[in-house]
Amino acid sequence: MDIKLFAVEDWMNKYEMSAVYNIAETCVDSLTVEELIRIDGTDPDEFFRSLAKKKLTYGHIEGSPEFKSLVANLYQSVDPHNVLVMNGGIAANFLVFYSLVKPGDHVVAVHPTYQQIYEVPRSFGATVDLLHLKPENGYLPDPEELRSLVNENTKLICINNPNNPSGAIIERELLEQIVEIARSCGAYLLCDEVYRNLLQDDDLVVPSVADLYEKGISTSSMSKALSLAGLRLGWIAGPSDVIAECIKHRDYNTISVGMLDDILAVHALKNYDRIMSRNRKIIKDNLSILDAWVAQEPLITYVKPRAGTTAMLKYDLPVSSVAFCEGLLNETGAFMTPGACFDLEGWVRIGYACETEMLRQGLQKVSAYMRTLA
Repeated sequence: MDIKLFAVEDWMNKYEMSAVYNIAETCVDSLTVEELIRIDGTDPDEFFRSLAKKKLTYGHIEGSPEFKSLVANLYQSVDPHNVLVMNGGIAANFLVFYSLVKPGDHVVAVHPTYQQIYEVPRSFGATVDLLHLKPENGYLPDPEELRSLVNENTKLICINNPNNPSGAIIERELLEQIVEIARSCGAYLLCDEVYRNLLQDDDLVVPSVADLYEKGISTSSMSKALSLAGLRLGWIAGPSDVIAECIKHRDYNTISVGMLDDILAVHALKNYDRIMSRNRKIIKDNLSILDAWVAQEPLITYVKPRAGTTAMLKYDLPVSSVAFCEGLLNETGAFMTPGACFDLEGWVRIGYACETEMLRQGLQKVSAYMRTLA
């Protein structure tokens, strides 16, 4: 298996822990353990006393029944037996590719997106065609271009909704067009939905592909929308044949997830609406700050995100995105992600769902640094 360096993860691994103002982080401002437990009035002391005598076995291999039931409730038509727990969304995506993609298969994936979504199937011997998302089209997929890319050998179409890095959201009508194209060639449709429901518009309802298509596969996690990356829990929700194939392959690389992680995830999912209310307020408040900053910053333009936690910023300076971000970190302690990690030179990605004061201070540092380059 030959695979390219995972650019964004390599970048984060090298520099994230040295950042003073981390405005590259893609999770909504993380919850502490105490904040999580207290969110519904539960006493943390009582909660953890109840765990004291639990034996730390492997637990439920495919995820506890309560976890699977709570995840299924996030969808309209997914049964608990069609949910499979994994170690984060990244493991969920990987297992789908490992289980479904064979040498000679054809895969179509949107770009830019999380690099795993197109590099892993390529490393398994698939031919991967990229469906390019363009800023002039609001980073939304063009259904006619997608139609031109698929063929009778297309095994899988991969999208990401809301999109990382752009913050674009594919609404129902366009999703249904993508489903129709997938159905026309019998392809599975994988949608990485780790930012699902992080919407700027309270009245907007965006369905999961698992509810729209009989061959739709949704992957998600506790990390981004639920502010609990430290639990390292994700899941696959999809058709019975996919789940069965994933279980067969999963036995070779995953036994179970952490029992304590599962317990904490259950508590979080029971309080899904409370956490999402908190987190949607954070992304709305913070996007208003980012939007005001972009409006007054002459060297920056962007396509305003409609969902998720990230946005791509185009800067008007004669410096590479890697050099820009390295200089920014070294000179100011502010940390962003170079567009080169997404094959978008002249851009940087910002994660704006961090703690609000950190965002304000980080943006001030960015402005000050750009003045030294202009």
